[in-house]
Amino acid sequence: MPDQASAHNGHTEPTASATGGMPDTAAPPPAVRVEGLWKRFGEQTAVAGIDLTLPAGQFIGLLGPNGAGKTTTLSMVTGLLRPDQGRIEVVGHDVWRDPVGVKARIGVLPEGLRLFERLSGRELLAYTGRLRGLPGEEVDRRAAQLLDVLDLAGSQNKLVVDYSTGMRKKIGLAAALLHNPQVLFLDEPFEGVDPVSAQTIRGVLERYTASGATVVFSSHVMELVESLCDWVAVMAAGRIRAQGTLDEVRGSAASLQNAFLELVGANGRDAGQTLDWLGGGEAR
Repeated sequence: MPDQASAHNGHTEPTASATGGMPDTAAPPPAVRVEGLWKRFGEQTAVAGIDLTLPAGQFIGLLGPNGAGKTTTLSMVTGLLRPDQGRIEVVGHDVWRDPVGVKARIGVLPEGLRLFERLSGRELLAYTGRLRGLPGEEVDRRAAQLLDVLDLAGSQNKLVVDYSTGMRKKIGLAAALLHNPQVLFLDEPFEGVDPVSAQTIRGVLERYTASGATVVFSSHVMELVESLCDWVAVMAAGRIRAQGTLDEVRGSAASLQNAFLELVGANGRDAGQTLDWLGGGEAR
């Protein structure tokens, strides 16, 4: 990654106004700013020089078909995977020049989450919070609240290895929220989750963004994104095809699904018309 100084080294201090009155409050930096981001695996290009600016205080969806580069992008943005080239800032902090500052400000729920499975749910939160440097009493208070809100209080003493998929997503979300991050990154947070757990997770995320925080989540479920998100970016073949408010990206299309299919070039694809042998069974 090029050795470039970060444009923001923390929150901008207000300066005196020209009229000599109260200081002007500088506009907050975007939640995420990505410039010229590349990642290759051998001859395969996963992310091809993308530029992306995600506004703060929004519910943001990163959309794309399987293999579009969503997970790779989120992994680089959260500091889990080093890019080949490019620059990434999260709330004004360079991800690779100030990794400690960035990690203190973000929560991450990655796809295929791996947890300390021989701990109970409550022990996992207690360990995570103390690892974050929070006072023990505050960790325990927040953990109790999260376990209650996420309907895990009755399973808090059960080992994580015995949790269902939905329970694992919820305890992972609790761990990601425990230190009250400014930006929360979620990779397919509703994948494999039952409707009751999905509704619980959704309620917590809506409350979180209502407080002014930012959620960035990847998905390929258009109905979910359309019902949740204020702002979306569409990705295909390692490139950003569109980004903006939901209305801007949807444009004149009847739905986000239709706009998405046009953007990724899936409209008009053979949907089985050539399978003239399929259907009705066949005598053996």
